[in-house]
Amino acid sequence: MSDVTTATDRYAGSSIQKIALVVGIVFLLVGIAGFVPGLTTGDLGGAGHGSMAMLLGLFQVSVLHNIVHLLFGVVGLLAAAYPTGSRMYLVIGGVVYFVLWVYGLFTAGHDFAANFVPLNWADNWLHLVLALGMVALGVVFPRERRRPVSAG
Repeated sequence: MSDVTTATDRYAGSSIQKIALVVGIVFLLVGIAGFVPGLTTGDLGGAGHGSMAMLLGLFQVSVLHNIVHLLFGVVGLLAAAYPTGSRMYLVIGGVVYFVLWVYGLFTAGHDFAANFVPLNWADNWLHLVLALGMVALGVVFPRERRRPVSAG
């Protein structure tokens, strides 16, 4: 077995990668749950405020909303392959959720075309928590120290 390792071997399983992996898996599970009868009740519309479906009786969802969660989860799984990708996923994803929170301040719970996601107030405050949590994990979590590769 060679002592020379690739960058992927050295960093596989770093803490930031594990965090991105867990976040990605959670988004996948939430996206899937949005399609499961019983976990989601009501009429699951394609997109927009017309969807009356509620995930866990609290969060308004639609087919579009669920697909976005699934895609966000897949991006998390892909990003978790690399420490830098993991950190970028958490920070940029957190910024996206912050923008979505601001958007929701004006659209959540309203029946007009701009509320195409759809959002209710529970969704909106969850987006703020996700934004703060993801950015905090991506920025504050310590970077792994590089281990020198032995040449022997």
